[in-house]
Amino acid sequence: MRFMLGVDEAGRGPLAGPVSVGVVAVPEGFDVAQEFPGVGDSKKLSEKKREKIFAMLEARFALGDARFAVEFESAEVIDEEGIVTAVRRALWRGVNALAPDATLVKIQLDATLKAPPEYAQETIINGDELIPIISLASIAAKVLRDRQMVAFSVQYPLYGFEKHKGYGTAAHYEALKAHGPCAIHRRSFLH
Repeated sequence: MRFMLGVDEAGRGPLAGPVSVGVVAVPEGFDVAQEFPGVGDSKKLSEKKREKIFAMLEARFALGDARFAVEFESAEVIDEEGIVTAVRRALWRGVNALAPDATLVKIQLDATLKAPPEYAQETIINGDELIPIISLASIAAKVLRDRQMVAFSVQYPLYGFEKHKGYGTAAHYEALKAHGPCAIHRRSFLH
């Protein structure tokens, strides 16, 4: 059987926390838009809507007709190797986990993302808005990254990660000014 994979990332721009890459695999011919009503760019959906669609993905995963992986790279790796390298490492792990046989898949990726060169792939500008399987990957990446940031807010309660998820909001900058960076801040993003 041949498969389609969709790939997108979440958390490229925040000042804190990991970057995440979502990879979703479905059998060729699977109608993602029909099977996941309301799927769209994760940035344009409410948190409630993202969670609902992600729950549908988990249900389809349990049935065996859709698979997904979300891979993370830490703030430390982002600082040491740069965001582009961190995203690529997470992306390649996710693709290799879901599609070890490159001859059986076609991958669609958002924006400037690239899969390992042995895979048939297409990069689509605004793919997270235009291509439902990329939208689904963006939702998986964002939901699991957001959940991780909420968990970090318990460990580092001074920063409000549960609200802004590490992005550079006014409240986040105020917390940085008052307390300095914590262990999950991307030092290279704070200059």
